[in-house]
Amino acid sequence: MDIKSWRKSSRSGDSGQRVEVGRAIDLAAVRDTRNRDGGMLVVDRGTFAAFLAAVKSGRL
Repeated sequence: MDIKSWRKSSRSGDSGQRVEVGRAIDLAAVRDTRNRDGGMLVVDRGTFAAFLAAVKSGRL
């Protein structure tokens, strides 16, 4: 799997927890900025979009 375009989450601060979000053609991935080799959570982009919408609306 070739995840491209990793970027730090806009919600990550300078202290505490930091995450990066990456994407492939039909996938989205999340990994720990401080432990990039520690693995990643990968879901389809539709699922990730629904998750983000729920967080932004306050449902999660």
